[in-house]
Amino acid sequence: MNDATDGFPLDSAARVPFLPVAATPRASASRVIADALRSAIIEGTLAPGAPLRQDAIARHFSVSAIPVREALRQLEGEGWAKVAVHKGATVAPLSADEAREIYEIRSALESLAIALAIPRHTAATLEEAEKLCRAAERELDPSLYVARNEAFHMSLYAPAARPQLEEMIATLHRRGERYLRLKFGLPLYKDESDHEHAALLDAVRRGDIPAARSLVTEHLLGTGDLLHRFLTERAQAEAAQADGRKPRAKRARPPSTGS
Repeated sequence: MNDATDGFPLDSAARVPFLPVAATPRASASRVIADALRSAIIEGTLAPGAPLRQDAIARHFSVSAIPVREALRQLEGEGWAKVAVHKGATVAPLSADEAREIYEIRSALESLAIALAIPRHTAATLEEAEKLCRAAERELDPSLYVARNEAFHMSLYAPAARPQLEEMIATLHRRGERYLRLKFGLPLYKDESDHEHAALLDAVRRGDIPAARSLVTEHLLGTGDLLHRFLTERAQAEAAQADGRKPRAKRARPPSTGS
């Protein structure tokens, strides 16, 4: 996240390639703005805590304040932004508790999905899942890895033909993207995930529902615990560093005992 900015807008248009200029009808302007800001947050271009100034965003997209407010309300509802009265909107901070909870919920939903999907897998769907598994294993670019990881997981559940369940899982994948990128920065754990993916695919191929449910649950809960521990330790280190920079209060001199 070295390229993250502290706020919006940046100083020059040349530095904001991650935000496309809206060129769609006004009715969809709020969606275009929300999608652009969400992508910038996920990519880490907009840092946690960065201000999202309505007037600057409106100027960038050449729109009024109304679609900007709608976009920020949407991002707030999805957990990407925080809006405070008289303070405006900011990018939501990374939260150790949120990361763990996202993966806890995913473990429950995806365990159900894989159990429903296994009896309906075919040679063709298994071949597609294996192709996506290998693609994620080879991927070294964080942005592409996140997409390939989601594609592999969703390919395991697609035969279940449960659109509402699939939509809920996909939403949680999007909510967890910022956190999954942190795991990518730990190569040892990325390799561990690749091995877990291979074992999960093997269980699906064998039609072993209990094993597949157990593996996907352990895989996701383990990721949630890892991220929770990493973010907690990082927050503690940052707090200790900040405390070390604070000027120490001068010690009061003892009262004089002279006559």
